[in-house]
Amino acid sequence: MRRQVSHELVTYQFENPAFEGIEHAIFTRLGGVSRGPLASLNVGRSVGDDPAAVVENLRRVYAHMGLAAGQVVTPWQVHSNRVAAVSGHDAGQILPNTDGLVTATPGLALLLRFADCQSILLYDPEHHALGLVHAGWRGVAQGIAIRAVEAMRAAFGTRPRALVAGLGPAIGPCCYVVGDEVAAAMGYALPDWRRVMHPLPAAPDGPNPQGDGDESGTAWRFDLPAANAQQLASAGVVNVEQANLCTSCHSDEFYSHRASNGQTGRFAVVAVLELRPAGLHDAPGAQQPAEAATRVETGGLDSLAPPGFPSFQEMLEEES
Repeated sequence: MRRQVSHELVTYQFENPAFEGIEHAIFTRLGGVSRGPLASLNVGRSVGDDPAAVVENLRRVYAHMGLAAGQVVTPWQVHSNRVAAVSGHDAGQILPNTDGLVTATPGLALLLRFADCQSILLYDPEHHALGLVHAGWRGVAQGIAIRAVEAMRAAFGTRPRALVAGLGPAIGPCCYVVGDEVAAAMGYALPDWRRVMHPLPAAPDGPNPQGDGDESGTAWRFDLPAANAQQLASAGVVNVEQANLCTSCHSDEFYSHRASNGQTGRFAVVAVLELRPAGLHDAPGAQQPAEAATRVETGGLDSLAPPGFPSFQEMLEEES
């Protein structure tokens, strides 16, 4: 990945030249105004931060990307497999109970928030379409990476083998010890689950040293990036760039739920399609998205936010 510093903001970008049709940035925790364990570029509202600090941090994120708040759509993330296809009519909105967004609308920015879970960036250069996904172990268990690829195929005619994918900074197996609950979920979700779950030897005083599941069971090191890569491969995606950055090891730059025992903020990942590149034509059979917002129902997403759901500036925040 390419690391950049601009006016105290530190961001990372994928280096694969196939991403040239999009602007994207993986923000770190550096360059904001939040204090204490939330220092400093926290964009999460439910973590106990000063609301004014979050607004200022978002302003800095938008300014860095050359965006206004009205150009951004973001979900209320709940560790689901729900993916929504969005268009210009969704700009400035927050979508409930959603963990992935796909779009073919240039200039419409997608923003998701992270603190150990992995961002998955998807770009279809044939149809100039974009996807951004929040994938932790619960997302893997529900196949959200596969759902996102299916959503892009349904909405835009995307061919999986044409996709380029980027797997962002996330907690690595070096720091992610889990219990039997996660191992069992991976056994159902992945065809080769033993490549991502590595049992730890029993401690002298018990079989589960520092695991998160049943303390009477086995502790495992879980390779979340490898799990997401495995699901992308099973969906037919072959061009994948890995960040290879552990958020827990690098908690000086990234918020990490695990490293901070849950007292942490959320860093932003933002992606936006550039204006359609000159000479780019639709592949045969391409489907054009309607102007009105399109919902790809992958897990029961409500088609509209309920009455009284917060505006973008009043958005709620989910777990990592």
